[in-house]
Amino acid sequence: MDLQGFGHLLISGSWITVQLALTSLVFGLIFGLLGAAAKLSQSRLARGLATGYTTIVRGIPELLLVLTLYFGGAQLLMWAASWFGYDEYIEVGPFAAGVAALSIAFGAYATEVFRMALMEIPRGQWESAYAAGMGRGQTFFRIILPQVWRLALPGLGNLFQVLLKDTALVSVVGLNELMRQASVGAASTKEPFTFYMAAALLYLGLTVIATGITMYLERASNPTTRSRRVRA
Repeated sequence: MDLQGFGHLLISGSWITVQLALTSLVFGLIFGLLGAAAKLSQSRLARGLATGYTTIVRGIPELLLVLTLYFGGAQLLMWAASWFGYDEYIEVGPFAAGVAALSIAFGAYATEVFRMALMEIPRGQWESAYAAGMGRGQTFFRIILPQVWRLALPGLGNLFQVLLKDTALVSVVGLNELMRQASVGAASTKEPFTFYMAAALLYLGLTVIATGITMYLERASNPTTRSRRVRA
């Protein structure tokens, strides 16, 4: 496959794609955990806010989120900054807008994954930890979260693969990720099939790597698998 000197652009675009996906994953997991905790809380306000978040975000296209946060994010930040007396222009870059949009979208779907995982944990485990003298935070991070992680991992792995491919949407606001670099190469050489096929192979390779990591994490977090490995 002759890329006519544009191969380095595709490699650099792939690296930006990976950075965008991993950064969005981190924030998306935080949003998902907070959303799930809110949906399962005793507060009617928290449940209402979490339900509104997941309903709205899952009901609109991710591309619309990217465009809204890129073109409207600066206005929103300037309005918020004006409350503190800051009146300078604030620019939202394509990477920041992409991370914000993808994190919000990922978090909305991850909320339901975490919520179902949390509901699988018997209530008795919370009560046993409290009886042993653990606080609520200590119980969550030491007892509950490791089990939630194991239960939620397959669903989160599928969501990450979707997130990885959704990074291509950020190309519309000028981020030089893989899809945009492929478009630049295709336009410059007049060989769109070559560059879009190369991009497809790179996306496929990233997806295969993500799948392999997810499978490894699933095996590592499964106590049955670990006990078999020890006996072997």
